[in-house]
Amino acid sequence: MTDDLPEIIENEWYIVRYSGETPEIAYNSAIYQLTRAQDGPRICLTDAHVALLKNAAVERFLEIIVRDLQHANSTKSIYRGICRSIINYQRFCTFCSRQDLEVSRVRRRAADAFLRFLEQEMQQLQAVGRPTIINCTYAELQSFAGELGVELNDRHTVLAELCPAAPFS
Repeated sequence: MTDDLPEIIENEWYIVRYSGETPEIAYNSAIYQLTRAQDGPRICLTDAHVALLKNAAVERFLEIIVRDLQHANSTKSIYRGICRSIINYQRFCTFCSRQDLEVSRVRRRAADAFLRFLEQEMQQLQAVGRPTIINCTYAELQSFAGELGVELNDRHTVLAELCPAAPFS
């Protein structure tokens, strides 16, 4: 069993890291599978093993949060819109609170992606004149900006008129 341990941990890491839309569930499932499941190895995880799995969940959260803040993805089937980024960021913060993890690195990356998204959106709205792809209300956009530590300025107020009155979701 101990010879297989690195491979067992790596397999669970992979499942958590590439878990789709629910990294927190994948993380908890991995912990259960490794430590308590009747058909699992029932091992005692080291702090390093747990940290590895937590990091996999954090990386997956970062990926799905930023994915929906990239204009390049807006025409792809993986794109869910800024509303989904907001939901995923809130789920990420809840996960970090429960696991006693720091949110600052992901917050910074999400804030950068959010600002780039807004700039690209405003440029494209002016250049092309198409409807906005923002799928949340301006109040939700402002709230998300606050959670990310981003201050919307006067340039962004044009979005208040373009954002939907109610979210699409």
